[in-house]
Amino acid sequence: MISAETRKKYTATIGIECHVQLRTKTKLFSAVSNEAYEASPNTLISHIDLGMPGALPVLNKKAVDYAISIAFAFNTRPQKYSYFERKHYFYPDLPKGYQITQLAKPIIVGGYVTIDVDGKSKDIRLNRVQMEEDAGKSMHPEGKDYSLVDLNRAGTPLLEVVSEADMHSAAEAKAYAKELYLIARYTDVSLADMYKGNIRFDVNVSVSKTDALGTRSETKNLNSFRSVEKAVEYEINRQIELLEKGEKVVQETRGWNDAKQKTFSQRSKEEAHDYRYFPEPDIPPLDLDEAWITLIEKNMPVMPAEWRQRLSGLGLDSQQISTLFDAQEETNADYLSLIEANLEDKERAKTYANWIVNYEIPFRRAIPGGLNDHSSRWPVYDQLYNLQVKNKLSSNSVKALMIELLKLHKVQLPVSIEKYAEEKGYIQVSDEAEIEAIVKEVIQENQTAAQDVKNGEMKAIGFLVGQVMKKSQGKANPELAQELIKKVLR
Repeated sequence: MISAETRKKYTATIGIECHVQLRTKTKLFSAVSNEAYEASPNTLISHIDLGMPGALPVLNKKAVDYAISIAFAFNTRPQKYSYFERKHYFYPDLPKGYQITQLAKPIIVGGYVTIDVDGKSKDIRLNRVQMEEDAGKSMHPEGKDYSLVDLNRAGTPLLEVVSEADMHSAAEAKAYAKELYLIARYTDVSLADMYKGNIRFDVNVSVSKTDALGTRSETKNLNSFRSVEKAVEYEINRQIELLEKGEKVVQETRGWNDAKQKTFSQRSKEEAHDYRYFPEPDIPPLDLDEAWITLIEKNMPVMPAEWRQRLSGLGLDSQQISTLFDAQEETNADYLSLIEANLEDKERAKTYANWIVNYEIPFRRAIPGGLNDHSSRWPVYDQLYNLQVKNKLSSNSVKALMIELLKLHKVQLPVSIEKYAEEKGYIQVSDEAEIEAIVKEVIQENQTAAQDVKNGEMKAIGFLVGQVMKKSQGKANPELAQELIKKVLR
């Protein structure tokens, strides 16, 4: 275990390669289904995926659409000219003996992703984003002396997002991974289901006492934000311990054992020239038309960074915004669409955002089944808000009524929320004569407080309003009650 003092002597440098599986119906170069997760092994294969003699790949146009759109999400534009190359290596899950990818001329060059760690904003630069096909999947049954290969995934369309080595802590690496996930989801280029391997992270970590970079390790195929964070933490500590003992860090590929929360050595790291890249002869270069690029740019959805600005403008703090984003990903209910639909009425949108974050999300996370689809409930928000602005519901009554309505999540909601609220005793009394009668009773029973108000001690008026609310069983309009108290005591 290294000490904090020793840790301060070293600077950690981190870069991340992220593989995003595109949500196309078919594979990148063949007309075979891209839905391989639940398919029986080796049932979604074509002669193109296997690289059979005479097989000619055809580029999936939808995959190019997705690559163009994510370029704008990364604060840049796609390259008009790019081309594919063959990356040669020999492994059982790569029957062709090469992977079709991009290196010299990828479809996206540059760009950046903005992250926030401890309230501080930072831009993580991107080196490139390249289109490529996935390999198959090797499986190693426990206790057996053989391995199995499933080629269903071979040819799956991927975007490989390669960052610059701009991160220097596990927290930054985790924040970057999470932002990539959100961008993939909000652009709708990927389902980004980590459990299914739709998005995977390879982290490169090195440590050094000087400005020169240290020898790096690459930990591959991390499929959660927590594993990214913990793998980076482990590698930083492991490498510092080695250097403190006078040993060398070996450049290698490592895996992550989630149960043991540690990395382990897999193989020595090949250099790029070992792969013998050369241009793919069967796929013509991409020469993107400006009209194509402009059309996709015009139809870009709202990105997470812009949503943060909008929600911040409604008065939500960073923690509330994070809660809203997390809940949005946990459920099919589109909270952000509800807020967006009401942005022209800022007060309404702000109220809805606060109700969602403070009432609905905590309640739904606590119930069996959690955050299930409930977008059909959105008209309830409209009815509740209209009752509140008409002073028929107090803010406390809105919360109590909303919780009561949330408890009805498995049954049909009442058509008229106002009628339901009235039957349940939530509607405020705004009849001036009725409230004035209660006010006079309260003043009669609390002469000292009444005299304090007459003497200008306005703090006492809160006590009197509370007594009015108590006598009215919470139904009196508190603002009207306060006005009437002042009127009676003049």
